[in-house]
Amino acid sequence: MAEVTNLGENIHVSKHPVLYHKISILRSVATKVGQFRSVLKEVTYHLGYEATSTLKTREIRVSVSVGKESVDEHNDCMGHKIADKIALIPILRSGLGMTDGMLELLPQAAVHHIGMYHVPGAAPVQYFNRLPRACAADIAFVVDPVIASAETVMAVIAILKKWGVPKIHIVCVLASQQGLMKIAETHPDVSVTVGMVDDVLTENGIVLPGLGDCGNRLYGTDPIIDDDDESLLLPSKRKRLDSQS
Repeated sequence: MAEVTNLGENIHVSKHPVLYHKISILRSVATKVGQFRSVLKEVTYHLGYEATSTLKTREIRVSVSVGKESVDEHNDCMGHKIADKIALIPILRSGLGMTDGMLELLPQAAVHHIGMYHVPGAAPVQYFNRLPRACAADIAFVVDPVIASAETVMAVIAILKKWGVPKIHIVCVLASQQGLMKIAETHPDVSVTVGMVDDVLTENGIVLPGLGDCGNRLYGTDPIIDDDDESLLLPSKRKRLDSQS
């Protein structure tokens, strides 16, 4: 993990030990597709709590049951409801793996997909955009597991600003320090919540140690080695079968 320098008040790097633990599971090559997908959802949910701490609320009246002995009686009190209209913007395809985690936290949010691909040495290319013509959102949460050079996410920021959303907040699991600095310098009004900052950004725009190819790891599109035939056997029996073969 990189030693993070001052990146400005809008860049929040989590210091939560549970997130560190979960991110280590995501990094590991031993983590298979199903577990990678479920842990990414967990990590997103917890990052989402940190990212949504400044959402506006409005007061509402709430009826609360007195208890099991008076099931028909209730007390009224003042509660709160999120007032901001929220849009979730997953960057395809890896951002899809973070969408369900954010929707569990913000079930009322609209989801608008943007597809981008990036070839090293060239500008990011948009190949899909499902933003509605008129912007009705007060804030857009952009989700993508990794920010490396930040060129892709900055292209999405430019699209969203042209769309007219007043606030933009990036939620990611890992980022390079160089990528975060580029966002802070170019778009100081954009907020970022990130789980961990990594040390190295290669010339090809890959952050290391990173998470590997998140899209492949989410959807099992890496070459698959089928080594699970004996995974449900006791270890002692696996050894016995190995010795007989």
